[in-house]
Amino acid sequence: QGAKYRGSIHDFPGFDPNQDAEALYTAMKGFGSDKEAILDIITSRSNRQRQEICQSYKSLYGKDLIADLKYELTGKFERLIVGLMRPPAYCDAKEIKDAISGIGTDEKCLIEILASRTNEQMHQLVAAYKDAYERDLEADIIGDTSGHFQKMLVVLLQGTREEDDVVSEDLVQQDVQDLYEAGELKWGTDEAQFIYILGNRSKQHLRLVFDEYLKTTGKPIEASIRGELSGDFEKLMLAVGMGFWNTGLGTRTGSYWHSSLLSSPRSPNPLVLQGLGTRDNTLIRIMVSRSELDMLDIREIFRTKYEKSLYSMIKNDTSGEYKKSLLKLCGGDDDAAGQFFPEAAQVAYQMWELSAVARVELKGTVRPANDFNPDADAKALRKAMKGLGTDEDTIIDIITHRSNAQRQQIRQTFKSHFGRDLMSDLKSEISGDLARLILGLMMPPAHYDAKQLKKAMEGAGTDEKALIEILATRTNAEIRAINEAYKEDYHKSLEDALSSDTSGHFRRILISLATVSEFLGLRSTCPSGADTPSGDKTSLETRFMTILCTRSYPHLRRVFQEFIKMTNYDVEHTIKKEMSGDVRDAFVAIVQSVKNKPLFFADKLYKSMKGAGTDEKTLTRIMVSRSEIDLLNIRREFIEKYDKSLHQAIEGDTSGDFLKALLALCGGED
Repeated sequence: QGAKYRGSIHDFPGFDPNQDAEALYTAMKGFGSDKEAILDIITSRSNRQRQEICQSYKSLYGKDLIADLKYELTGKFERLIVGLMRPPAYCDAKEIKDAISGIGTDEKCLIEILASRTNEQMHQLVAAYKDAYERDLEADIIGDTSGHFQKMLVVLLQGTREEDDVVSEDLVQQDVQDLYEAGELKWGTDEAQFIYILGNRSKQHLRLVFDEYLKTTGKPIEASIRGELSGDFEKLMLAVGMGFWNTGLGTRTGSYWHSSLLSSPRSPNPLVLQGLGTRDNTLIRIMVSRSELDMLDIREIFRTKYEKSLYSMIKNDTSGEYKKSLLKLCGGDDDAAGQFFPEAAQVAYQMWELSAVARVELKGTVRPANDFNPDADAKALRKAMKGLGTDEDTIIDIITHRSNAQRQQIRQTFKSHFGRDLMSDLKSEISGDLARLILGLMMPPAHYDAKQLKKAMEGAGTDEKALIEILATRTNAEIRAINEAYKEDYHKSLEDALSSDTSGHFRRILISLATVSEFLGLRSTCPSGADTPSGDKTSLETRFMTILCTRSYPHLRRVFQEFIKMTNYDVEHTIKKEMSGDVRDAFVAIVQSVKNKPLFFADKLYKSMKGAGTDEKTLTRIMVSRSEIDLLNIRREFIEKYDKSLHQAIEGDTSGDFLKALLALCGGED
């Protein structure tokens, strides 16, 4: 097929994932749903574009698009639309999971998918299955199948088929001889030889083997497979052989597999055609999986073989939105030929103007130590914890004066030297606030944030302030790393954890913040005026979330300026006036972070040490997480706003070794 695209679905020109996400949200809002709008968008976008829509939908509304579609749609139409929304590997994973779940096994589904996927597609499928169901696909296949059929499926699952197009003629002759001896010349059948050759040789190699087999034996390999093998194993081996033969270039003639198919210069796996017109699940699976691969070839061969177009078959045998969606995937019928504002607002406007043009260099207080020697540090820490008593001063001095990357090297060196885990030893030697601080510093930043989020959601209550502080202030790269760390450490996605521990608009805001969108990178190019309040019926919270949780910082600064021009109010004032509770606090945190992130953290630190008690958890969390990023900037904002240094505030509100460690992180007296 070369470089010529043979799918029926193409990238949609002028594609805007945000616009599509908003249209889908509108189509499912209120009573009933606009199914025409849903099918029109989803069936006219490529799978890559659909994934962007999913991401934008979650970022804009804090909701899962597939979950909403499942809720709004039913029956075959729902299965089709949801199948289109999944990435191809995840769609295959879902089909296989359904095929082996419950009583009985859908062997036809297993054969169709596993016999027709490339090495790369197979690797993606195995990874998607593991990610979606937290189960090993190979183990599940082994648990649900048996015999030679099982062995061949396992071979295919490895995705290790040779891919070299340079074919050895000697090896072709050897494989022909081996197959002949394993079948026709043998009393019984050596199934292992069939599995080895058909399961591992490259496509080009097998095509030549099949040609040579016919010349040498006078019999097509199809006939040998049918005569020597049986049951599902026979069907699987036929599917593998047919698929490789029919993906070849050039016109093939003769009685090979199906003569009517071989007359086509571009022949997709004929197994694909055998399912059409039978079961809806099979029809859906094929229309979804082939729409961007070889649907035009399937249409062409279908028309030749059955003397009617695939389009007309679908039109006559299906109905409703399900029919309309299938026809769109088929792609064609082969049978048919500001004004001036008050002084207070002007001051706010100028503040945002300053924020928009300011280029502040962020500086941490902890930097990589010069002449760093992880071997010496590991030995010094071991000595500080060995024997009776603990040398806390040495521990504080080393750990607070090394960068996080250097601390990770110390951890590795400590284990290499002493066969002990440094974190475990520290836990057993220090306690209380000092332990939380030191252990926090020893963790990689993303894993530390993940742990803080986990702790905020543990137990009877939820620490909403901690959730807001972390999720409203981290960069896209940091959020991505936190998601990965959370999944790795707790075997559960951060989104799932947030969903189960929060509710309402607050949950949607947090999920939106926790969602990294690669497709909103150019969102700052949106006209600022388009993001100012409108008179539509969407809730105020949803409109604010759509903008505040997804737009870039430079874009938001300009939006907030335009907001002042239109309303005579700073956006923070409006949020505090119109909203309440955790939703208000989350939006205020975003606005303050956009305006001046170091000042936001300075305010948090001041409040953690204000009054009768001290909020050691917040104090520790900020000092640990910002020490290498912008703690020096936070110190400057702190003294400018509160007329005393952060050093003085810590000194007056903490004590002991915890105080020493905090002051070491603080880095100096302003």
